[in-house]
Amino acid sequence: MSIAAKLNACNHNDARTALANCCAAEKWVVSMLAQRPYANDASLFAVCDEVAATLTEPDWLEAFAAHPLIGDVDSLRKKYAATKQLAAGEQSGVEAASETTLRKLTMLNAAYLQRFGFIFIVFATGKSADEMLAILKSRIGNDRQQEIANAAAEQLKITRLRLTKLAD
Repeated sequence: MSIAAKLNACNHNDARTALANCCAAEKWVVSMLAQRPYANDASLFAVCDEVAATLTEPDWLEAFAAHPLIGDVDSLRKKYAATKQLAAGEQSGVEAASETTLRKLTMLNAAYLQRFGFIFIVFATGKSADEMLAILKSRIGNDRQQEIANAAAEQLKITRLRLTKLAD
C-alpha cells in the first residue's frame, strides 16, 4: 500500500499522530491534514513541500524542539520513544563514535544552542558522528537567519524520510 493510501485510510487522530511524528510543527500537521485525501505519493510529497514553504520561524522552531541533540544517545532513548521506529537509524552513526567525538559533539551542541537559541538540526541518516561534527563546526559561525534556513532544509529532509518510513 502506498504512503498516501495508508494516510488516507487512517482516521483523523491516527493521521494526526503519524504526521506529527514526521514533523512536530503544528501548522504543518494541520495543513497536511487539511489536504487529505492525497491522490498518490507524489502529491503527498508535493503537499509536504508546499506546506513547508509556508512555515515561519516559530513553526520551524516548534519542529526543531521535537528533536534530540545530535550525539545525545540517552536523550534519543528516553525522550523520543514515541518516534523510535520512525527515527530508527537516523543517528546510527553516533553509536560507533569515539568518546572524544561524542564529547566534542556535546560541547559544540551546547555552544550552538547558546548562539542560536535552538538545537543543531542535520539530516543524520548515513552520516558518521565525525561527519556530523564537521557539519556542526562548519555551521556554527553562520548568522541566525542562515541557520534557521539551514535547519529548516535539514528538517524537510528528515520529514520526507519519515513520511517514506510510514510505508513500512
